[in-house]
Amino acid sequence: MQALYHHFANRTRFGGTDIDDVYVPVNYNDTHWIAMWISIPKRHIVVWDSICSSISLEELNVVMEPFLYMVPYLLVECASSDEQRVQYSLEPFTYERLTNIPPARAGDCGVYSLKYIECHAIWIEFSKKDVAKPNGKTMRDKMAVHIFQKLPDAHEFENKDNDANLVAYEG
Repeated sequence: MQALYHHFANRTRFGGTDIDDVYVPVNYNDTHWIAMWISIPKRHIVVWDSICSSISLEELNVVMEPFLYMVPYLLVECASSDEQRVQYSLEPFTYERLTNIPPARAGDCGVYSLKYIECHAIWIEFSKKDVAKPNGKTMRDKMAVHIFQKLPDAHEFENKDNDANLVAYEG
């Protein structure tokens, strides 16, 4: 019970909403997706990278630096009161890259990033069976259908690319 109280006692409030965790999918160099879990009470970021060889430790440090410094700054600047503002520090967050997660094949890293976020957010263990390499296409298909179903009126999308004016660019 003490751990449960501690968890809820450290909640962060933004706009009347309690927030402890923030999940962020991050694209690296337009070639690779990683997922991040930002724990506000712990001042720590966990990186889930399904293909660790895609980003060296040095490159990951460069990717992470803005998050490590900007998240504390945003917490201070977005605090709703002076009392809340003083509880935050501008000290940078820490981070770690987990290495004990199921690996993905090239092209599946985006789906895996979303799956890591989903599983962690609803407190489900990452199952190597559920996210096994052969299941990548099935996961992509199911996720695409799920996202499509959640988008209101997605099937009524109208192309607004101004196609009528494309002739001006033709040779």
